[in-house]
Amino acid sequence: MRALLVLLVPVLATAHIGSPDIFYEGKAGPYALFVTIRPPAVIPGVAQIEVRSASPAVKEVRIVPLPVAGAGARFAPVPDVARPAPDDPQFFTGSLWMMRPGSWRVRVEAGGTEGKGEFSVPVPALALRTLGMQRALGAVLLVLMVALVAGLVSIVGAGVREAQLAPGERPAPARVRRSHGAEALTLALLVGTLWLGNRWWNAEAGQYGRNVYKPLEVSASLEPGGRLRLTLRDPGSLGLHRLDDFVPDHGHLMHLYVLRMPEMERVWHLHPVSGGEGTFLQQLPNLPAGRYRLYGDIVHADGLPETVTTGLELPAVEGQPLAGDDSAGSGLPLSRFDPGRTTAVLEDGSRMVWLRDAAPLRPKGAMLFRFRVEDAHGHSAEDLEPYMGMAGHAAFVRADGAVFAHVHPSGSVPMASLEAVGRLTGEAPPAGPHGDHAGMHHATLSAEVSFPYGFPGPGRYRIFVQVKRAGRVETGVFDAQVEN
Repeated sequence: MRALLVLLVPVLATAHIGSPDIFYEGKAGPYALFVTIRPPAVIPGVAQIEVRSASPAVKEVRIVPLPVAGAGARFAPVPDVARPAPDDPQFFTGSLWMMRPGSWRVRVEAGGTEGKGEFSVPVPALALRTLGMQRALGAVLLVLMVALVAGLVSIVGAGVREAQLAPGERPAPARVRRSHGAEALTLALLVGTLWLGNRWWNAEAGQYGRNVYKPLEVSASLEPGGRLRLTLRDPGSLGLHRLDDFVPDHGHLMHLYVLRMPEMERVWHLHPVSGGEGTFLQQLPNLPAGRYRLYGDIVHADGLPETVTTGLELPAVEGQPLAGDDSAGSGLPLSRFDPGRTTAVLEDGSRMVWLRDAAPLRPKGAMLFRFRVEDAHGHSAEDLEPYMGMAGHAAFVRADGAVFAHVHPSGSVPMASLEAVGRLTGEAPPAGPHGDHAGMHHATLSAEVSFPYGFPGPGRYRIFVQVKRAGRVETGVFDAQVEN
């Protein structure tokens, strides 16, 4: 089989694609909390924090930002008190400064009638862009600058021309000529000062621009025998990147979602193995010819997660059967988009039901996406098993592929990030809403699974939900229309 190089220009991505907000559901001591963190797009910058308590027993929530490593990790500032909403005492909000790029955590402390509890949520603090000046503000400042320059030139000219004259005396022509020369010299000095200031400003802006996060780049190629090769490249951003420090998340160094485009009717959840520094290899299953979009989740040793993405045009691949945790799923093509459909028939004849209300979906609205697995007769399934230590996995993908988020029942934070924070800080990873996910490999699960998430913007989305039944991974495919 001839090798095919990637045909689309690799797309750069941070942890998740186009979905920067962080959602986490866990237990702070006796209290179940749903935390939403909206990281700043510029660093230093302010992160917005939302905390919802499942119980009215929580009376106070305190929040504090801490780097995962370094001196700042050991010396915490005084926590900020999150404000309860006037009309909802179980909903708290606050804001926190994050002063430098890197792997951070927000420690959430809850206090109430049942005592105190706390946990930390990992946060990748990355400058994703520079802030431009607003046009209106720029216009106002330009007018003020012209007025100040004109005023200063006029003052210098008047001083040379009239400062030594008696009241009512008219200046001599020679004094007028000297005043014009002084005005011209002053104007030249001011223009030179402004030019130098602009050079300094541009140099500072350029230096900051070099600090803007540039995520890992990836290219893909198909090798003989149906083996996929992924090659990562370091764009040289902030010294954050290494290609040899990845840590396992749910037992795998990479979680790779492969979507057939543009219909998104087929999805594969694969787990490439390391092929050396910056290289991952995956033996592909049978794939029909077509265009594919690839999303690969990885986590660095300091807990910083990244998602790399690229496109690939493939011929028909005669691969090998899926093995281990690798899985596949299928649904209706996106051309038959139906946001009103809440039931997906699974390959084994059972079904998955999206337990949603009739309220329209809105951007930035954090919520629990709840799904129930039923047998062919509509009874709740009783044979669900943990899939890679979790009750389920879900991927939220916008129809154009520009948004991708891999979410667990505990939220969008990878378990490897939680474990890295615990390893580097000595804190125990918090328990999830359904218990300690790290110990779920042999747990008995409910037929219902939920995922905390919020859509980043309007548009058409596809949701892929995966659960494991009697040793077989089943995939439910749903459509969601997010309004403005």
